[in-house]
Amino acid sequence: MSPAKTTPTETKEGTTCSSKQAQQQQRWVRFEHGGETGFGTLDGDTVHEHRGNMFDRPEPTGRVFVLSGVRLLTPTEPTKVIALWNNFHALGEKLQLPVPAEPLYLLKSPNSYLSPGADIRKPLCDGKVVFEGELGIVIGKTCTAVPEAEALSHVFGYTCANDVTVADILNRDASFAQWVRAKGFDTFCPMGPVVATGLDPATLTVTTLLNGEVRQNYPISDMRFSVQQLVSLISLDMTLYPGDVILCGTSIGVGSMKPGSLVEVEIGGIGRLGNRFG
Repeated sequence: MSPAKTTPTETKEGTTCSSKQAQQQQRWVRFEHGGETGFGTLDGDTVHEHRGNMFDRPEPTGRVFVLSGVRLLTPTEPTKVIALWNNFHALGEKLQLPVPAEPLYLLKSPNSYLSPGADIRKPLCDGKVVFEGELGIVIGKTCTAVPEAEALSHVFGYTCANDVTVADILNRDASFAQWVRAKGFDTFCPMGPVVATGLDPATLTVTTLLNGEVRQNYPISDMRFSVQQLVSLISLDMTLYPGDVILCGTSIGVGSMKPGSLVEVEIGGIGRLGNRFG
């Protein structure tokens, strides 16, 4: 597909990008087109390509693609994805879990990262596979031991994610909780479809649908540790780099998927991430 001629659009977008307020309200995507990868801003059903660094003064190229003519990729290329456990009051109280004194987290392995619309592969082992709709925090600036008051300045934006898990594996061995294996299978970390900037995470709600039926609907304001607390406290342990993602954890409504099931995670201001299982 040939890119559309977009001289007026390019000028308009270049002007818009010079506005700090507009920069804070964009929706960024990574995409593949004609065998090449690129990134840009999503505006309705068109993608405005940029060059340079998504996190540091990207420049519009002037090329515009129809969304249906590109394949969306994971919105960033993280060096790591950190996933929280027991970070929502409602789920913690339902499961009668003790209140954590600090964030409890694990790492999702790179082989698990999955693009919007791609299929979640059924594991070769047996076991109940569950979905967990979550908000993802996307880091925009390298941070190590960042004070809580400065943490949000290191956040680029937010995305949708599905923390897929083989639940039966977690505690199958009484001597060792298998968090990484249970959550690290190929394709077990769908993310996207965009990174949205300029959002107040405390106002967001995560909705997860299974075959069109709402299974989860919970507010981010119910988190035990806020976005700024998560970024600050985790950065005390490990350096966070641009593109890294922190999955905020999930709340009540987690359920199992059968082969052929469509799981969609929707967050207002970000969009809807859809992936079919099996």
